[in-house]
Amino acid sequence: MHMLADKKKIDFWLKESIEIKNNLRHKEINSISIIAKVLTKCLKKDGKIILFGNGGSAADAQHIAAELVGRFRRERKALAAIALNTNTSVITAIANDYDYKDIFVRQLQALARKNDVAFGISTSGNSNNVFEALVMAKHMGLTTVALTGKDGGKIARIADYNITIPSNNTAHIQEAHITIGHILCELVEEAFI
Repeated sequence: MHMLADKKKIDFWLKESIEIKNNLRHKEINSISIIAKVLTKCLKKDGKIILFGNGGSAADAQHIAAELVGRFRRERKALAAIALNTNTSVITAIANDYDYKDIFVRQLQALARKNDVAFGISTSGNSNNVFEALVMAKHMGLTTVALTGKDGGKIARIADYNITIPSNNTAHIQEAHITIGHILCELVEEAFI
């Protein structure tokens, strides 16, 4: 009996995840393509992609940065990308001396330059530190990109380019975000081969 219940849960989980990705196929292909072109243009103009997020979104940010700096699937030159959530000394110092909502803002002020892209990831669409960083990035004249979930929240409204995963299941939002991240890495990488 227990194994049957497990199989039903697994089947339900996989079906829900597949439905979300099918939604991407039908509604977001153009948006993914446009964002890939924005990132490619940034890198070709000697800019860098500055990614940031919290929790699982932080993991996605550093995962995408790693694929760009190292390689995704093919040999090519290293591409300039950095995840702002990886330096614990900087994060804890800013959170302690200022406020947690400033952990990405201060780093953008220190590291961002003309032609860079600020790339925020938030499953809720309302992470204060991601929102504040995107506001600062726009103030600094950077192009802003976001991956959000649920209804997109306030982050979807501030970003120049946004893809919202319309789900309340955080895990499925994260699965879709990293799928988009991998597609972006593939498309950007092709432009440098």
